[in-house]
Amino acid sequence: MAKPGSRTPPEGRFRDKQPDEYRLPDLNPYLKLHREFGPPVLTAEQAKAGKGRWDQVFDRQAPLHVEIGSGNGFFLAGIAQAHPDRNWLGLEIRFKRVVQTARKLQAADVSAHSRVARYDVHWLEDLFEPQSLSGLYVNFPDPWPKERHAKHRVLGPDFMATVVKLLKPGCELRVKTDHQVNVDAVLTHVQGLPLTITGICHDVQAEGPPWASDVVTNYQTKFYKKGLPVHAVRIRREAGR
Repeated sequence: MAKPGSRTPPEGRFRDKQPDEYRLPDLNPYLKLHREFGPPVLTAEQAKAGKGRWDQVFDRQAPLHVEIGSGNGFFLAGIAQAHPDRNWLGLEIRFKRVVQTARKLQAADVSAHSRVARYDVHWLEDLFEPQSLSGLYVNFPDPWPKERHAKHRVLGPDFMATVVKLLKPGCELRVKTDHQVNVDAVLTHVQGLPLTITGICHDVQAEGPPWASDVVTNYQTKFYKKGLPVHAVRIRREAGR
């Protein structure tokens, strides 16, 4: 998962360096592999080129749903299987996890309508036009529980403002987390924005999620086995500013 600060960066600041720009480009084999993999992997350059033309990237017209921080790809592969009528894009910053997610998508036979790109959540507006997304998903972001590290939390004020810009009215952001601090961040930063909490659950395993069906992630399974609660929050983008 990318770890943005609270300050909004300038347009297009994120750049994925070429392998030969790294001092030891062979140290991490996934650095080159993610560039050589091909579909369903998109490089950062290819992802940026998708702005305003995602239907062309997927070679079909369908609602675009985006997962922030795809990790090992369990959620993206599972939800793409469950909803083949949608175009699915996962964003992940770590080279290895991009490749792992791509392999999950291939194994699930959903590569035709799903992609994973190496990109940083800091710069979502590089990739998407205003009100172009039909769904956003954030699963188990880094909690940064200490207050002095709050600026690093994904679910900060800048991110929520970006959600307002990119989501279509009536569409949703869905969050799952094992840390109450992330729930508190959502409840705090939706204030004053055209975002409405339409469901909240503090123990998904016991109560079920605040949406019709759930794709259990790898992290989620680990927390269940430890007897730890998983929280879920459902947020709707309202019409208006």
